[in-house]
Amino acid sequence: MTANKTLTLQEYAMRFGTLMGIFWILKFILIPLGFTIPLIQLLFILLTLFVPILGYLYARRFRNRYNGGTITFGRAYIFTFFLYIFASILTAAAHYIYFRFIDQGFLFDSYRKQIEEVRQSVQGDMAAILDQSMETLNLIASFTPSEMTLNLLSNNIFYGMLLALPTALLVMKRKKTNI
Repeated sequence: MTANKTLTLQEYAMRFGTLMGIFWILKFILIPLGFTIPLIQLLFILLTLFVPILGYLYARRFRNRYNGGTITFGRAYIFTFFLYIFASILTAAAHYIYFRFIDQGFLFDSYRKQIEEVRQSVQGDMAAILDQSMETLNLIASFTPSEMTLNLLSNNIFYGMLLALPTALLVMKRKKTNI
């Protein structure tokens, strides 16, 4: 018996999704740090904008190295969507640990302070919008760590489903036929 085993699309999506999940976890660490060092907030935003590019790079690597250089739209979409699902699951574990054992209300208190600082300097419609934002923030802050984790998990999966569409369109490549 040979130990050579051809990995499936799902197995490659798990492998690349694990790498993406680690990237998301490291990126998530920047959020609380960004309240003490504002430049880190900018880094967080830039890394967030890099997520679809990283998804494209992983999907292209899957196409070129493990799929013979061609891939249909459907297969590319499924791979990319699975990639985001597995990254979301791994990141959800980190979110739960953070909100259950580490945060102790720091994140939402920091957001409240920022909103309150801006609220004091504006009037009219903008003040009403900030009041509504504060109410929404207070509602989200009332979530348990499990509820917060499930909310973030479902958001990540939803946005992954959306990001998988343009990624699959960019990655798909048909076999060249000789005429």
